[in-house]
Amino acid sequence: MAWAVWPPKCAWLTLPTSGKSHSYNIVSRYHKIWKDTKDVISAKDVLRKEPVSSVIALKESMKYFDADFFDDSKLREMEDGAEEFNVPAFRENRKLVALENGGLHNPSALVFKSSWNGNNKVKESKSFNYPRTSMVHLPSNDEDIAFMTITELGELIRTKKITSQQLTDVFLRRLKRYNTVLESVITYTEDLAYKQAKEADDLLDQGKYLGPLHGIPYGLKDTIAVPQYNTTWGSKSFKNQVIDMEAFVYKRLKSTGAVLLAKLVAGSLGYDDIWFGGRTRNPWNIEEFSTGSSAGPAASTSAGMVPFAIGSETAGSITYPAARCGVTALRPTFGTVARTGVMSISESLDKLGPFCRSAVDCAIILDLIRGMDAGDPSSCEVALEDPFHVDITKLTVGYLDSAEMEVVNVLSVKGVKLVPFKLNYTISSVQSILDITMDVDMLAHFDNWQREGHDHDYEAQDQWPVELRRARLVPAVDYIQAQRARGKLIREVRESFTVDAFIGNVTDWELVCLGNLVGMPVMVVPTGFKSIEHPPKDGTRRTMATTGIYARPDHDHIALALAMAYQSVTDHHKQRPSVDDLGPNDNVHK
Repeated sequence: MAWAVWPPKCAWLTLPTSGKSHSYNIVSRYHKIWKDTKDVISAKDVLRKEPVSSVIALKESMKYFDADFFDDSKLREMEDGAEEFNVPAFRENRKLVALENGGLHNPSALVFKSSWNGNNKVKESKSFNYPRTSMVHLPSNDEDIAFMTITELGELIRTKKITSQQLTDVFLRRLKRYNTVLESVITYTEDLAYKQAKEADDLLDQGKYLGPLHGIPYGLKDTIAVPQYNTTWGSKSFKNQVIDMEAFVYKRLKSTGAVLLAKLVAGSLGYDDIWFGGRTRNPWNIEEFSTGSSAGPAASTSAGMVPFAIGSETAGSITYPAARCGVTALRPTFGTVARTGVMSISESLDKLGPFCRSAVDCAIILDLIRGMDAGDPSSCEVALEDPFHVDITKLTVGYLDSAEMEVVNVLSVKGVKLVPFKLNYTISSVQSILDITMDVDMLAHFDNWQREGHDHDYEAQDQWPVELRRARLVPAVDYIQAQRARGKLIREVRESFTVDAFIGNVTDWELVCLGNLVGMPVMVVPTGFKSIEHPPKDGTRRTMATTGIYARPDHDHIALALAMAYQSVTDHHKQRPSVDDLGPNDNVHK
C-alpha cells in the first residue's frame, strides 16, 4: 500500500463527525509511533517498516497551504496541537452552529458594513414620494396587461378597473403556459395567491388602499422562506424542505398587499441557472440559458409572467440574468434589505434586489422592502434620498471605456455632466479576494451538507462541489489576509470614486467582483438589441444589450434617478420578447 501521493485534504483537518476515516487511522498509528519512539527510532527506520509517516504526510500537504517551511520537529508539534486542541474545537463549534445548513441561523459576529460615511449613524429614513399614473385604461387582452408597469397596474386596481383576483388569474395562466419552455418556476403558491388577492380586493371594497403594490402579483427567488411552501434552494438535497418562517422581505411585501404567485428558480444553492428540475432559459433567445442564480426572477419578469420579482446576488446573480434577459434590475447597496429567512452564501456579500419593467418600478420596490432586521446583523436603515426628486443636472457622471455611448449621449442631453472616468486601485487579485471570501463563507454554511456527501449529488459537478472542496484548503490566516486586502481595495475605490456615479459594462467580471466586494449599488438598464448568430427564419430571437449605472454605497437614489432619466426618453425597457414565436423546434403549450 503506497501513500507517496497524499490526498488533497489533510486528514487531521477533515475528520468526519463520527468515527475516524481509514486515512486518519493510518495517521494516528504513525503519530503514536513518533510519540512513543521518536527518541529511539529514526524516520528512515520507520519508513522501512511502514509506507509513510504522519510527519512526511503533513509536510507534503503543507504545500497546499503555501506553508511548506516547517522542519520535522515543528511539524510534530503542530500534529500534537491539532490533535489535542484544534480538532476537538472544530467538532465542538460544528455541534453548536453547523448542523443546520444554509446559514439561516447563528450569523457571524464579524459584520461587514459597506457605508463610506465613517460611522453607522444615519439620519431619519423617509419614504419616497412616488409618481402617480393617471388615466390608465384597461387593455383588451392579457398580453398587454402582462407587460404593464407596477404604477399602471396599481392605478387599474386602485380605480377598480380590474381586481387583484383577476390580475392573479392573468399572471398564473402565463406562468403555467410559458414555464414549460423557460423552466423558471419551482413552486406555484396558487392557494396563497388567491387568498392574498381576495384580501386585497376586500380591503379596497372597505375603502382601504395600502399603496402602489396593493393587489399586485409577484414572484420570489426560491432561496427566500415562505411558511407552508417548499424552499428548495434549487437543490435536490433540499427539494422537500419547508422552512417555517417568514423571510423579512416576504413580510415586507405581504404588508403592502402584494400577492405571491410563485417561488421562482434559484440556481442550485445559488450557483448559475441549473437546478434540480432543469435549466432556466432566456425568453429573448431560448437557445441561451438565463445565467446567474436569480434565473427564475429574471426570465419570469422578462416574459411577462410576473410584474416584478425579488432575486439575490453574491457575485453576479442579479446583474448577469438581468442583462441576459433584458430586465431592468437593481443590485442595492449591501445591507439595504435585511436577509433574514434567506439562504446565505456569504454574509458579507449577499444582497436582495428587484427585477422590474422599469427603473421607476425598481425605486418603488426598493423603498418598500428596504430596512434592517435583528436576524441580519449586517442590515441597516439607510437614509436614501428620494430618487424622484434628484436634480440630475447637478451630477457629474463618469463613463468607462466599456460604457454604452447611447446612454452617455442621452444623459448628456438631459443635462448631466459626463466625463471620461477610470477607477484606480492597486489590487491585482480582485477575483481571488472574492473567491476566497465567497467559497469559505459558503462552505461554513454548508459544512454538514458536504460532510454527509451530498456534494456528490449536486446538479453540476463542475460548480460548487469543486469550489467547496478547494475551500477546505484555505487556512484561517489567509482568509483574514483576504479580508485585509478587501479593506485596502475598498479604501482605494473610495478615494478614486471622484464622480457621483459612473456608467460601464454591467457584466464585466472585474466590475462584478469589485462592486460586490465594495458593496456598491448598480442599476441594470436595457439599451437595445444585439443580433444572434444564425437566427431562425420564422423566429425573432435577439439578445438585449444592457449597461450598468454604478453609484457609491448608500447612494442608490443616484443610480435610480439616472436610470429613470434615461428611460424617460427611450423605450428599450418596454420591448417584449416574442415568447410565442420561439423558433421551428420549440413548443409552447397554449
